[in-house]
Amino acid sequence: MEIASDERSASVSEQEPTADAVSGIIDAALKERELDYSRRGENQFVVELPGEHKLKTTTLLTVGNHGVRVEAFVCRKPDENFEVVYKYLLRRNRRLYGAYYTIDKIGDIYLVGRMSAHAVTGAELDRVLGSILEAADGDFNTLLELGFASSIKREWAWRVSRGESLANLEPFKHLVEDAQDAPSGAGWGPDPRSQ
Repeated sequence: MEIASDERSASVSEQEPTADAVSGIIDAALKERELDYSRRGENQFVVELPGEHKLKTTTLLTVGNHGVRVEAFVCRKPDENFEVVYKYLLRRNRRLYGAYYTIDKIGDIYLVGRMSAHAVTGAELDRVLGSILEAADGDFNTLLELGFASSIKREWAWRVSRGESLANLEPFKHLVEDAQDAPSGAGWGPDPRSQ
């Protein structure tokens, strides 16, 4: 005996938490964890995850009829070494929980994920946001090294020539030192992380 599609829909909607209920769970979890966030409309949350390497990771949680879409901007399109950067991201995807790296139409890098409405709990939200923060913050300097090394070196030289602070470039000092130590015309060589 077949169930009419309207009956199936009614049955599923009775079992699935509503978008408002899921939004309530998210709101309570974010407050409990004292995360900085704002709401856009009834079912969107903009969460600021504080980091060490990347000062903050802005994460958008969008509640739909059947679950939550999670999206976080990581960095803009790399200036160079696209293949090495994207290879790194694909390999990282194997170890991520609840989110994965992707690029948009212009090549900017994001972390995205989905959670079914049933899966949304404070603990699961904590795991997914933690995974996003760990990836965005933990991979940030590596992504800059791989995709923006020339820009970092130019910025370093510009700041040195003007006596500007190098504080936020300190993690990349080895790029400048390596370039100064290399014989003239020497390339960067293969990056060990891309092997």
